[in-house]
Amino acid sequence: MALISSPRLIRFNKPYGVLSQFTPEGRWQGLKDFIDLPGVYVAGRLDADSEGLLLLTDDGQLQARIADPRFKMEKVYWVQVEGVPDDAALAALRDGVTLNDGPTRPACARRLDPPPAVWERQPPIRVRHAIPTCWIELAIKEGRNRQVRRMTAAVGHPTLRLIRASIGPHTLDGLAPGRWAG
Repeated sequence: MALISSPRLIRFNKPYGVLSQFTPEGRWQGLKDFIDLPGVYVAGRLDADSEGLLLLTDDGQLQARIADPRFKMEKVYWVQVEGVPDDAALAALRDGVTLNDGPTRPACARRLDPPPAVWERQPPIRVRHAIPTCWIELAIKEGRNRQVRRMTAAVGHPTLRLIRASIGPHTLDGLAPGRWAG
C-alpha cells in the first residue's frame, strides 16, 4: 500500500537582499543560503529589496493557486512610506490607482498607528530627518511587478520599506527574518 503524502507548504520570512529563487545573483543572496529542502519551489515572488512572507511548496497545483491572480488570494503588506498619507491618498489606493500598465484593482489601505513591531532592517532605510515616515497596511489581490511600490509612489508617498505580512491565511507570525517553518 502506497502512502499518500499531503503537499508540503513552507512559510519563510525573506530578509532584505534575498532573491525569490535558490540561486544567488550578483550582490543578492539566494534561498539556498536559508532553506536546504529538496523538491520545494517558490509560490509567487518577492523582490530582493522587499521583506517578509514567501511561500514554498512541493505541489505544482498549490504553487499555481497561490501565485496566480485569478484565484484572488489576498496579500497584505506593511509599507513604510515617505511622508504621511492623508485621507485622499488612502482613498485613491482603495479606489485603485492608474499605473503605466493600467489601473489597479481596488485595495484595502489604512495607516498603521502604532506602527507594526518589526525587526531592524539590514541595511537600514534611508532617513531624511526633515521628512516624516508613516506605516500603512495595503491589501491587494493582484501581483504586478513592483506593484505596491508603484501604487504608493502614484499617490505621492514613495515606499521606503516593504514587508509582506500575509498571503491568504498564511502569515509571518512566529517567524524571525531568515527563518522558515513548514
